[in-house]
Formats: sequence, C-alpha cells, structure tokens
Amino acid sequence: MSEKNEILLKVNKVYQPPQRVLEKALITKEEFDEMYKRSIENPEDFWADIAEKELHWFKKWDKVFEWNYPKYQWFIGGKLNITYNCLDRHVENGRRNKLAYIWVDEDGNEKKYTYGELLDLVNKIANGLKELGVKKGDRVVIYMPLVVEQLASMLACARIGAIHSVVYAGFSSNALRMRIEDAKAKVVITSTWTKRRGKKIDLKSVVDEAVDGLNFVENIVVLQREGDEFELEEKEIDFNEWIKDKSTHCEPEIMDAEDPLFILYTSGSTGKPKGVLHTTGGYNLYTHVTTKYVFDIHEDDIFWCTADPGWITGHSYMVYGPLSVGTTSVIAEGAPDHPDPGRWWSIVEKYKVNIFYTAPTAVRLFMKYGEEWPKKYDLSSLRILGSVGEPINPEAWIWYYENIGRGQCSIVDTWWQTETGGHMITTVPAYPQKPGKAGKPFFGIEADVVDKEGKPVEPNKVGYLVIKKPWPSALRTCWGEPERFEKYWSEIGKYYFAGDMATKDEDGYIMILGRADDVINVSGHRIGTAEVESALVSHPAVAEAAVIGKPHEIKGESIKAFVILKQGYEPSESLAKDIKMHVRHELGALAVPDEIEFVEKLPKTRSGKIMRRVLKAKELGMPLGDTSTLED
Repeated sequence: MSEKNEILLKVNKVYQPPQRVLEKALITKEEFDEMYKRSIENPEDFWADIAEKELHWFKKWDKVFEWNYPKYQWFIGGKLNITYNCLDRHVENGRRNKLAYIWVDEDGNEKKYTYGELLDLVNKIANGLKELGVKKGDRVVIYMPLVVEQLASMLACARIGAIHSVVYAGFSSNALRMRIEDAKAKVVITSTWTKRRGKKIDLKSVVDEAVDGLNFVENIVVLQREGDEFELEEKEIDFNEWIKDKSTHCEPEIMDAEDPLFILYTSGSTGKPKGVLHTTGGYNLYTHVTTKYVFDIHEDDIFWCTADPGWITGHSYMVYGPLSVGTTSVIAEGAPDHPDPGRWWSIVEKYKVNIFYTAPTAVRLFMKYGEEWPKKYDLSSLRILGSVGEPINPEAWIWYYENIGRGQCSIVDTWWQTETGGHMITTVPAYPQKPGKAGKPFFGIEADVVDKEGKPVEPNKVGYLVIKKPWPSALRTCWGEPERFEKYWSEIGKYYFAGDMATKDEDGYIMILGRADDVINVSGHRIGTAEVESALVSHPAVAEAAVIGKPHEIKGESIKAFVILKQGYEPSESLAKDIKMHVRHELGALAVPDEIEFVEKLPKTRSGKIMRRVLKAKELGMPLGDTSTLED
C-alpha cells in the first residue's frame, strides 16, 4: 500500500466525549480499561461475576466455560429463561407500569405498551402456541411488519423454548420458503400487510406462495390489521381471535444455558444463506451487558434502534438487550424519509429520545437531503448516537456528530455480525472517538489484525480481523451445516475469522475496511473499498458510492466506481474527471477509479450494506449468487 494510503488510515482528529456525557457515564475510560484487562486475564471469573449480578438464574451453572476446539459452551448446567430476565423480573421489581415500547407508524399513529402489558401479551401468544402443539425445540418462522405483536411473538417462542426464526417482511416468497423449509417450521406467524412510503405492501400472499405444498407447516397465524377481514383458509388462524381468551399466565420453560434460542439466516457470498444458531445463556448475558455499557443506559432513558427484527441488530438491540436491561424503546414502522425527510427527527423531538442507533446508509441518506431538515427539530435530548451495519466513513461520522448530535453527543460506532450476537469492537461513550474507526474490543474480546498465517501485522498495516477466543454470545453452529460453522474457526489459525479486513493504530483503535473480498489489489497494493468510497463521498457532488475491482492485465485489478449524485448535480464527463482528481488528491494516484458510472441507486441488503459482489457479478457477466437479502 502506498505511503499516502497508509497516512490516510491514521484519522487525525480525536473527539473527546462531551462533558454532559462524562457526567452521567456508567463507566469512565479508566474503569472500562480496568474491566477489560480483568475480562482478558481472567475471563471465567469476570463473566461469572457479571452473570450473577446482572441476570436471574433458576439454577447456577456448574462450569463457566469449556472449549473443545472448535466447539465451546458457556454457563454449563445453568438454568434460566431469557423472557423471565426481559419481563417478569421487571414486573416483579416495581416496573410493571414502565413503558417497554412506544410504537409509531408513518401516519403518526402510536401505541404504547408497558412491561406488564407486554408480559400479558407474550403469555397469551405463548399459550396459543402451546395449544397448537408447539413444544420446546420446535421451530416457528415469523414474517411480520414492525409491530409489537412481532416482538411479542419472538418472546412467546422463547417463553416456551421454541426456536424462532424471524424473516424480514420484505423477502420474496422464494427466500421465505427456503428459510421455512430449512428450519422445518411447524408454525408460521404473519400479518396481512405492512406500510412503506404510504403504500400497503401485501405480506399474506407472499406467505401463501412460500408454504404451498409444505406439509410440515401445520398452522399459519395471521394478524389482520385495521379494517382487514380476510377469509382464512384451513390451517390459517386469526391472530387476535387466537389470543383473545388465552390466559395471561404462562410459566417460563426452564432452559439450559446452551439450549437454542433462535436461528437467523445470513447471506453467504456463495450458496444458500447460513442459519446462524444462537443459544440462551451467553446470548442473554452478552446482549444485556453491551446494551447497558455501550449505550450507557439509565433508568429514565428513551432508546431508539432503527433496525428491524428481521436482522440481528433488531434481535439484540430492539428486543433482548433493551428489555433485559429494562429500558423504554421507540419502534417505528415505515420509511425514514416519509412523509418527509424530517420524520425521524420529529420522532426524536416528540419522545425526547436519548440514545439513537442507526446505519451509515441512513446517515448518508439524510446528508443528501441537507442539514436544514434536522435543524428544524429540537434534538437536545440526544446523548448517545450509535452506528451499525457497515463502516461509517469519516465524512458521514462528522456530519452525524455535528448535525444530529450538535457536537454534544458521543458516537459509538459498533462492529459486530449476525454470528457474534452482540457488539465486538466499539468506543464506549466515555472514550475518546476517532471518526471512521470502530474503536477498541469490548469486554472479553481479544481481537487482532493479522496476516494470512495469523501473525500480527504492524500498526496501520492492513490485515485480517480475527478474534482469538470464544465469547458468550458467539454462534454455536450453522443449522444443519456444522462444516460451515467450523470454517469460521479454521481459515486463519485457530482464530475466529470474521471475513473483514482492518487496521489497528498505535492506540489499539481498530478500523474496519470492509469484507476481505472487498479489498482491491492494484499493482500489488491492497486498497480497501471503504477507503476509496470514503474519498468519493467527500466530493461535494457525491451522495453515495460503491467501488469494485475488475481484472486488469497490467495492474492485476482496476477500480470501477458506481456513484449516486446529490440533488442539483448532473452526470457529465467533466464531473467524472473532477471526481477522479479529488480521489487522487485524497488518496493518491493508485486509488483513482479507472471508470466512474453514474447510477440512480445501489444494490443493498435490507440492513443497509452495499452488495458489492452483486455489482461485480453484473459487471463481469457472472451469476449473481444468493440475492435473497437484496432490498430491491
């Protein structure tokens, strides 16, 4: 990598946490460092101590941790139920009337649920599932809009020990069918429609098509939304009728710490999606602890994670983490910019949101609309801003900090994956922040940047991101495909290889550069797609960009950029030339794209990640592979 590129990896400005954040912070920088040191030197004592303080166990574990490479277990012999930790204990400890969720839609309708009401709803659904013959270990697929009934259905499965598999309500019937078939789901829970940009999107017909001929699916439960009166076929049950007379009491199933909790399918770059399996105890503990410390949750906080439960972010930081900690969450159905680009900021203002967690894609969308939109709203309640889903480029980071946080919030950039279950690398709020760098490993996480042989690379050199030892919320297997699980632990030494390229600076801050297959090799120099994209979007005309490497007979690979322009700019030869000059100035001649194609939109997963491999496959005339996670 050229010297100029090496320098760019050192983000120059360090942002100190604002005083108002430091005054409230649950842990100081020094306390975090001390706890981290303990978590690495004596992980078993560390996690046992936290597990005892933070969670309710029906029976304490016999052994904290066991690792027979590559298999591992946590809290062996421990008994608990995650819904007891998320609901019952709060209700019993005087929080029955505390709000659990505030739900809003695009039309400004709202519904509020207290912890007591949510527990009643969860128990009714759990009793309904039992009546349908669903037992511990059975699989239930949930394909629903972002409504509280969706979250309650997940919790109802966990209540009785059934394994839920949530499928984002935007997947095609083929993608849904593959997941129902793979999990051999006994029951599918769905709804009649969801609404996005003012349009009703039919969900029921997608399910009808997906389950056609699948005899193992015994029932389909349908949530009819306002005004719907569909004629239901055999096997189909009306959700509201189903739970109407059910008891609000359901004993939580006593689960072993290693009993399965859910399967979540994640797109593989090749072949069919992997069914990532998470278990109960370690996942409950890790999502609880990361929610508490990374988002600095206090008793009176209002938390808003803008994800969808169809993704791991929704599982960990809309459902299990926030409820286990006992906080109040906002959930919003619909598009971020409908009916206008001020929608999200009006919600922050109305509910006085303190902690806001979203994706860089959303931040860049709002950058495109300009700073006058957030300026219209009072965002002074915000204290912590989070970023998730992909690396946030420094330009977007600074825009977020200045225009949404008004320079008064800490930004926690979180790196993690479906497979990791919770945050792995981040800067807790009391820590100095470096734009574009995720930060430091969280408690118990030994992360390093290494070469192909597993040897650490020098500071600021590009290498592979690995995790040296298992952590409590790590995936336990890939459903029905243990060999795919083993691959995570065998590609680079005996480390967990996340599939990402990264660099680590002198202070130990880690910067994620994108997937290993998103690194372009130009004339023997490795260039991360994230770097080039960052340089592109720092041009005043560019709203979003994606770059790919193309085979080149002299350089090995050449760079092609796909660019979306901001409003008010028109594609032209001279603009393309100007953008290339800008990249040259930012990154050096090596990183200048040979080609720039102006496009209206980019292929993205529904969690906001740009699918560069789809762009590449299309460009090179190759098969597109698994596109079930593609948004459009």
